[in-house]
Amino acid sequence: MTTLLQRTVLFADLRGSTGLFETLGNAEAASVVTQSVDLMAQIVAACGGVVVKTLGDGLMAVFEHRQGGIDAADEMHESLDRIVADTPRGGSRRPTLKLPALKLQVAMAHGEVVELNGDCFGDAVNVAARLLDRAGDKETLATEQVLEGLEAEHRGRFRSLSKLQLRGRQEPVQVYRLEARRFGETVATLFEGSAPAREPDGLRLAWREVNRVFAGTDLPAVLGRSPQATYCIDDTRVSRSHARVEWHGGTFQVSDLSYNGTFVRFAGRDDVVALRRGSCTLHGSGVICLGAAPTDATAPTVHFEILSFHDTVPRSGH
Repeated sequence: MTTLLQRTVLFADLRGSTGLFETLGNAEAASVVTQSVDLMAQIVAACGGVVVKTLGDGLMAVFEHRQGGIDAADEMHESLDRIVADTPRGGSRRPTLKLPALKLQVAMAHGEVVELNGDCFGDAVNVAARLLDRAGDKETLATEQVLEGLEAEHRGRFRSLSKLQLRGRQEPVQVYRLEARRFGETVATLFEGSAPAREPDGLRLAWREVNRVFAGTDLPAVLGRSPQATYCIDDTRVSRSHARVEWHGGTFQVSDLSYNGTFVRFAGRDDVVALRRGSCTLHGSGVICLGAAPTDATAPTVHFEILSFHDTVPRSGH
């Protein structure tokens, strides 16, 4: 039987499971991933939603009320780290292991869906699925329709990321990022194991001899091969306007504008965040590679560092 419903559609996806399989082996890693997806499904039910289907390392769910989807996204982010934290890290015959973190991306859209034989179809489903590809690690992205009708205190937690062009859609979609819960509530921060920090004051970008520091008021800045780019990188693999760095809601973000992709790797981590017309929040330090992955030693590589001016002295001569 076919039923038309107004629903908030949520897609959630775990990334980083490959590192778990390499570290723990198939049996233990599969248990961690399965436990994580099961926990997300329990959270969906507790927040008034219905799991439509599981998708490998993630799931699709629908909610009658928008706030239920938002609450579920919050709880998923806040609960996930406890899965890895409680996972055994070696026994008497095995040295203690540093487990790679599982990273959660969530995307939501609201609109009319068609319910058929236990599955859901429609524009809201398609938009949420494609928006998931644009979410960074530990981020929740939502369309403008998700915000409609929310109480002011909940709407205030969303920060605009402007309009994004999603695959298969002619018109760009206005997208918002959900900020983490604060003011004493349990919260998973953007930085693993850290407390909420003061807002960063600047961003240092260094490529070859070009070393520049940007404050939030200097942005957005375009990285590209064009002489008109804010930060010019002369390499044939770099598009004329390849990536954009922006200041949003107290964080620096990089967005891919190219066809070859932008790749981010944070200092001390082996995994790479691949952005293909997507965005990523920058923290700490690391590299941004344009048109080729960091595994390519010849990749055009921009080193980045988030700065706090009160304890950072700009390097002389730059």
